[in-house]
Amino acid sequence: MMEKKAILVLLLLTLSLISGEEPEKIDTKKAPWRIHTLFSVECQNYFDWQTVGLMHSYRKAQQPGPITRLLSCTEEERKGYRGMELAPTFEIPSMSKHPKTGDWYPAINKPAGVVHWLKYSKEADNVDWVVILDADMIIRGPIVPWEIGAEKGKPVSAYYGYLIGCDNILAKLHTKHPELCDKVGGLLAMHIDDLRALAPLWLSKTEEVREDKAHWPTNYTGDIYGTGWISEMYGYSFGAAEVGLRHKINDNLMIYPGYTPREGIEPILMHYGLPFNVGNWSFSKLDHHEDDIVYDCNRLFPEPPYPREITQMEPDHNKRRALFLNIECINTMNEGLLLQHAAFKCPKPKWSKYLSFLKSKTFAELSRPKRLTAQSRQMMEVEIHKEVDNEPEKPHPKIHTIFSTECSSYFDWQTVGLVHSFYKSGQPGNITRLLSCTDEDLKQYKGHDLAPTHYVPSMSRHPLTGDWYPAINKPAAVLHWMNHVKTDAEYIVILDADMIMRGPITPWEFNAGRSRPVSTPYDYLIGCDNILAKLHTHHPEACDKVGGVIVMHVDDLRKFALQWLHKTEEVRLDRSHWSKNITGDVYEAGWISEMYGYSFGAAELNLRHIISDKILIYPGYVPTPGVNYRVFHYGLEYRVGKWSFDKANWRHADLVNKCWAKFPDPPDPSSLDQTDNNSLQRDLLSIECATTLNEALRLHHERRKCPDPNTISTPKRERVNQDRVNETRTNSETRTRAESRTDAETKTDAETRTDAETRTDAETRTDVEARTDAEARTNAEARMAVEITTSRKFGNVDDVQALKHDEMPKNNSKKSSQVETPNGTFTSMRFWIMVLWAVSIFGFLGVMSVMLRGRKGLKKRGKGYKSKRRTTYSGFWDTNGQDRHLRNAETA
Repeated sequence: MMEKKAILVLLLLTLSLISGEEPEKIDTKKAPWRIHTLFSVECQNYFDWQTVGLMHSYRKAQQPGPITRLLSCTEEERKGYRGMELAPTFEIPSMSKHPKTGDWYPAINKPAGVVHWLKYSKEADNVDWVVILDADMIIRGPIVPWEIGAEKGKPVSAYYGYLIGCDNILAKLHTKHPELCDKVGGLLAMHIDDLRALAPLWLSKTEEVREDKAHWPTNYTGDIYGTGWISEMYGYSFGAAEVGLRHKINDNLMIYPGYTPREGIEPILMHYGLPFNVGNWSFSKLDHHEDDIVYDCNRLFPEPPYPREITQMEPDHNKRRALFLNIECINTMNEGLLLQHAAFKCPKPKWSKYLSFLKSKTFAELSRPKRLTAQSRQMMEVEIHKEVDNEPEKPHPKIHTIFSTECSSYFDWQTVGLVHSFYKSGQPGNITRLLSCTDEDLKQYKGHDLAPTHYVPSMSRHPLTGDWYPAINKPAAVLHWMNHVKTDAEYIVILDADMIMRGPITPWEFNAGRSRPVSTPYDYLIGCDNILAKLHTHHPEACDKVGGVIVMHVDDLRKFALQWLHKTEEVRLDRSHWSKNITGDVYEAGWISEMYGYSFGAAELNLRHIISDKILIYPGYVPTPGVNYRVFHYGLEYRVGKWSFDKANWRHADLVNKCWAKFPDPPDPSSLDQTDNNSLQRDLLSIECATTLNEALRLHHERRKCPDPNTISTPKRERVNQDRVNETRTNSETRTRAESRTDAETKTDAETRTDAETRTDAETRTDVEARTDAEARTNAEARMAVEITTSRKFGNVDDVQALKHDEMPKNNSKKSSQVETPNGTFTSMRFWIMVLWAVSIFGFLGVMSVMLRGRKGLKKRGKGYKSKRRTTYSGFWDTNGQDRHLRNAETA
């Protein structure tokens, strides 16, 4: 026996030397090697695609030891189940419906499955360390219990701070040692002996908490649904406390996609239990609850943005890391699905750019197994001390942001700007567009993919009164969303479409609470101080002059939304009090009835606002020094020097569906006057707002795969039409009407802007290529020029002038540069060349005439002369293109 042990030790030492590991690393641990990974699922499509993702990541991450799926199925479910081959499986009798109480609670299958595996599986007798995961996880690197700090009697787990029942009466009711209750879950790494002691209590405590319905409310459990759904998590914490297990709590090993990792931390586990997004792309596991994607050959989850797009999207290094984690999660699942489909003998999928990326070295490099960093180990020790010895802070509540729009190009470009700024700002939670459209508008609408969207019937034309008032769609849409969508968010942030976010708007920073919403000052709502408030609310003293940004607890919003709509209808119908001296509305058209509807509805419920002037600013206003405003509201016209922007001028402009369309660029910040700091800060904010809008449009056009604006190519069949465009651009000197000259100048402005934007390799062109370029401009460029020209109809003349850059592309050839210079010198030179040619031609004709008269018997002119004369005639009049010189040379 001793000889066998010696041989085994020698073999292990040899293997460690071959692999490059230090023998001391093995000896100092003095722990058995045998690791087993467990996860629990049920017989459903929902768990099958999660199984495929987890199993693929398990292999890819090189997780040591075997893995077992604890599969809980009813007898009926088992008969039709198709996924037995998806993973090594140990079948568990289903306890979804409790055999004694009849309670339907599928989550209890997790502790029940562990108990069953420990009791009946032969594998459990050959295990030293157990790693327990959830099915909705992706492993990024090996999870080795002793490497992450687990010891016998001290398991390692992730922090679940929302388990507030460890601090209150819930723990005192369900464990004799409430002081030992740890707020943990998700990842569990423990010695097999600890698991054997814990598992029966894990199950029994889960049953206890599940039966204690009197303590299901949120204030006891932290469960936002108040339905006892997290009873299994409390069962684990209370069971562990009962047997005296204290956890090493680590908040670095596991991350939710959508969260930003700490600097220097490399998570080795992703838990996609919450929705997450990258730009306009998003993923939520709940959207695929009945999805049979595992058995639907070659179908994958919607492809996320590519790494190159993320690099352009997010300049901040750490936020960019978070976005890379998001796409790694979904790409790993899609890669697993591809392999599973191949195992099912599915036909080979058609080639696509995305499939090529999944098979590329780039993706292989991005998704290679991760190792714990030195920073992770060091911070883990700090976190353990902090979490165990000190009272941890409660997690922040969830937030959901919403905004209201209609089916029009006017709201589409606003949507692109707001959604882009939302993701750029780092605002927590998700965003939803409330889109109000008539059935007819919806048929023609093209912007469905601009934002996550909830569709709302339009109330622009009131169904009862026939009143045309589109602003009522905002409260109507919020009410519709509250009644039709189940959200897990605790706070709702409501914005307008014509806003740009600069930073997060969170309830904890601005002290929002129940019955204590946060908003921004709208001081012009003078109706709160006069008869208008007395007529439309029982509590005029509670009327707050607020609007724009709203942060409200979801419970308050549920009660308030209907009041908001009703009060809006009331004020809108009260035409006798629309006058300026009562409402403050300079148009006296009842247009701000919706704003009063909000204030009066809130007053009716005694919702008193925290009014903050540090959230919102209008571009064009002087900022308060030191205030970090979170939102631009570009509802008013603003200017920077001669440049200006007014959203109303772009009401009918389709900037979203026309490739590379954008707003006139604002001035460069370096050109601003530095002497007056107030004016400087005002103008810098104004430029930031406009630049963000244009940045959003540019990224939108890139996502639409608009043709590269730097590419110049003109099909032959388009030459005739293009010649006409060129002739229109260059013949301004021959026009006599002032109106025509203005058009020509506008087109020239647009043309020069296009030339500046499409400059690529002009510096290497030859003289002939430079001459040919003017004739070879594409129809796409002509359309861009027309779009820019059209902008004059909506903006100021200054807007178009602001588009000018260099007059023409530079060229190393001096001779070519002179030909392309559209100025008075060139026009004069061209005139004298034409005169010279005319004199030469007439002189030639005169000489020929004298010679012909001298020839006897010759009465008619030869055909060759006629041909030459026609050629010369053509060359004289073809003054539009730059090839005029070439044609005249041929004539000569």
